[in-house]
Amino acid sequence: MRGKQKLDKQTPILKVVILGDSNVGKSCLMNRFVSNSFSEHTLHTLGVEFLQKEIDINGVTYTLQIWDTAGQERFRTLRTPFYRGTDICLLTYAVNDIKSFSSIDSWKKEFLQYSRTTDENFPFLVVATKVDVNHRAISEEEASQWCSNFLNTPYVETSSKTDKNIETAFAMAVELWASLERPSETKICHSTLVKLSRPINGSAACPTAEVVTSKCC
Repeated sequence: MRGKQKLDKQTPILKVVILGDSNVGKSCLMNRFVSNSFSEHTLHTLGVEFLQKEIDINGVTYTLQIWDTAGQERFRTLRTPFYRGTDICLLTYAVNDIKSFSSIDSWKKEFLQYSRTTDENFPFLVVATKVDVNHRAISEEEASQWCSNFLNTPYVETSSKTDKNIETAFAMAVELWASLERPSETKICHSTLVKLSRPINGSAACPTAEVVTSKCC
């Protein structure tokens, strides 16, 4: 029986990993969703950090543990161990950065490799960021068609600066997870997740990786 069918006993905890190139706004996306805050001077994530928030979807309260990973190649050995046990993966790119869009497929392949996920119906969601910018490198129509035809993945456009579709993106991701027929071993609470006594408004380091920040992105 899937976790969402046992809500009279426990609240589902879902592990959400955000992937994408450096500077696409992964931390801004997470911070806007969790604390409804935005800063032009968000720092680079070096390693892995996470925040936690509850969200109500169709009368069901889910606890999301959201993991923001460093986009630089040199941090692959730090981020990839956290892929295992993931319930939802957000693949992000910035609409003014064509390279970050071209990297989406590589991020998906990396996740599948290191998470050891073989389920073709795994809930991926492509999230376009920075739609508030004046000049785009790729149109919404082109991106949406590519995600649908090539990645077979849903697509949503967001802006952390204006708060456009932020809650919608995470709600879509949870609804996608809930709509899929998950295997019987789908867990309500993952033993690999950090257990938090309450939602937090700041980042917390995983026991095996230090969270470090550097210059503004």
